[in-house]
Amino acid sequence: MSVEILDGKTVQSFVEDEGAFNSSVDGRFAALDTNHDGLLSYSEMAQELMSLRVLEKHFGVDESAMSHGELVELYRGLFARFDRDGNGTVDLEEFRAEMKEVMLAVANGLGFLPVQMVVEEGSFLKVAVDRELAKAT
Repeated sequence: MSVEILDGKTVQSFVEDEGAFNSSVDGRFAALDTNHDGLLSYSEMAQELMSLRVLEKHFGVDESAMSHGELVELYRGLFARFDRDGNGTVDLEEFRAEMKEVMLAVANGLGFLPVQMVVEEGSFLKVAVDRELAKAT
């Protein structure tokens, strides 16, 4: 983790750079595709979401206070956002499209004023900041 200064324009610029954005998203997709079939199953994505403790870190939800059934329902809902055609798997295009929406929502939420944030190494936000810094030098 590192403390970075970023704003919505940094994130938006990263998303609009199709080559850089797709490269990062494709890398994450490949890492999640543990059976290398070119599709993400619910179990592949849920394992990642659970290991990252997405609900706790990003939404302030205490996962330990939730029942297993509640967690499964929440993670299935997140998976459904990615599985746009509802066929039970997420292909690369679906993954790219949803990640683009997520990142643009983050950019919109950040707005135009710079903020200081703790970001995880390898995260899309860290990649966006590093890309912006590289452009400035």
